[in-house]
Order: sequence, then C-alpha cells, then structure tokens
Amino acid sequence: MTRYIVRRILISIPILIGISAVVFILINLAPGDPIDALVDRLEMEVLSNEEVDRLREELGLNLPGPVRYFIWLRDVLSGNLGKSFHKRTPVSELIIKRLPITLGLVGAAITLGLVLGIIAGVISALRQYSITDMSFSLAAFFAVSIPEFFFALIFMFLFAVVLGWLPTFGMWTAGGEIGFNLDLIRHSILPILALALRDIAGYMRYTRASVLDALSGEYVTTALAKGLHPNVVLWKHVFRNALIPIVTIIGLGLPQLVGGAFIIENLFSWQGLGVLGYEAILQRDYPVQMGVIMISAVAVVAANLLTDIVYAFIDPRIRH
Repeated sequence: MTRYIVRRILISIPILIGISAVVFILINLAPGDPIDALVDRLEMEVLSNEEVDRLREELGLNLPGPVRYFIWLRDVLSGNLGKSFHKRTPVSELIIKRLPITLGLVGAAITLGLVLGIIAGVISALRQYSITDMSFSLAAFFAVSIPEFFFALIFMFLFAVVLGWLPTFGMWTAGGEIGFNLDLIRHSILPILALALRDIAGYMRYTRASVLDALSGEYVTTALAKGLHPNVVLWKHVFRNALIPIVTIIGLGLPQLVGGAFIIENLFSWQGLGVLGYEAILQRDYPVQMGVIMISAVAVVAANLLTDIVYAFIDPRIRH
C-alpha cells in the first residue's frame, strides 16, 4: 500500500509542474499590463518611458517569460510564492488568510452533497420506479442542468428578498461580532446550498445506478439465501461495492466544485480565494493569480490522490 501511495505522489509532481507552466503562459498572454493597472490604482498620470522601465525592472517584468517562469518555480520550490504587485504583501500571507474560508465553504458543500445525495440515491434505488424514485430522478435531472450561479440568484431572490429569512451578502452582519457564531451560519446557508445542490443531484444519480447494479449481483442472492437480514446485505455487501464508482465521481467532481466556489464567493461577497483571485485578475497581479491557481491545483490533485487511496482501500485489487 505504501508503494502505491508513493507512486501516486510521484506522478502528481510532473502534473503540477505542467499545470504551472500552462497557467503561467496563459496569464502572460492575456491582454493588459500590470504596469497600467498599477498606475490606475495609484491614480498616477501617464508615466515616462524611464519610469515605466524602472517599474518593470522592480517587478521583474523586464525579463523574458521563460526566465521569469523558472525564477518563479525556483522560489516556489523554496516555499516563496512571491509578493503581490499591488498589495506589496507576500502572496503566501494573502492565501493563508483566505484559504480557510474557501475550504470551509467547499468542505461544507461536499459533506452536504455526499450525505443527502447518497441517502437519496439509496432510497431511490430501493424504491425503483416508484413515485419517490421518479420524483428524485426528475429533481436530480433538473438540478444538474443548471449552473451554481443561477441557483444562487434564485436563492437570493426567494430567501433574502421575498421572504427576508436569510442575509444576502458577506459573512457577518456589518458591525456584528466576527467569528464562528450563529450570524456566520445564517450567512453561510445560501452559499452552501447553491454550491451543493448540483452535487446532491449528481451523487444521488450515481448512487442510485451503483446500488441497482450491485443489487443485481449473484452474491446478493446468495447472501439472502443464507438467511442474512436484508439490511446486513444492503450495508455490508451492496453498499460497499456501490461505493467504488461513487468515490471516483467525488474525485472527478472536485475541480468543478472548486470552480463553482470561486463564482459563489464573488456572488455572496465571501472573502475567500475566489474573491482574491478575481481581484488579482482585474489588477493583473501575476504573482497572486499564480498563487491562487496553483493552490487550487494542489487541492484538486491532493483530492484525487486521496480518492485513489480510498479507492484502493475499498477495492484491494486496485493496489495491484
């Protein structure tokens, strides 16, 4: 098992390096110039050529693209993500401050999606072709067909504007106490629901299909013929075999969940990595853009690695 994990980790290293190279190229090919954005932020008039050259040299923009990439890669390998062009703050400090917010949002959405999706999928499979099954399936097809931001706008209008039950923007009420409290929970309900709804529907559909496939196995008939209680057969035999494709779908769905979290954060004004990355794009702040994207890439690769490890524990054949 240890060799399997080490092998998966070693495979992940060139993947991350390749992602960083592609992202660096795309960021530098995007229209706009960090110098122009910096001048606009400082409300300065048009700079002379000498001043522009001085700023470019100060920010390292006077160097060729490949040289800047390898300098950035060298610094990252030594634990330095660089310094923000605009905030003049180390990128690592900005990310460390915002990362828990995004992780909390994504983690809550994953947990809610898994719990409700798997429960609904099992119920739907056990009551195949019933009204419950058809209702769940119809709702799931509707949910997976609509992007997260549309649900977010609907929830804002319904629960905040029409009913007035929940707040719309921010993580805490202005002037209120900041921390993990009831106010934070009230502000988090709508973002988590908007982010988790498609996952609930997706996990429900895959769980239903996996459980139905497992129920048709001969080992289920044998277990029931031996006199095992149906609940024991369901949870000990059927559900464990049905988990294998579900675990795979969880790993494959994480990139979409992270991307959705960035959009949801901006819609609900949650000061996580999504807002930080969006501000960096507007300001053409290359170091912050690279830092946010690479942290997201590491999270996705780590989640896929964890998925492979869990997959190997569930099905020992994978290790070999």
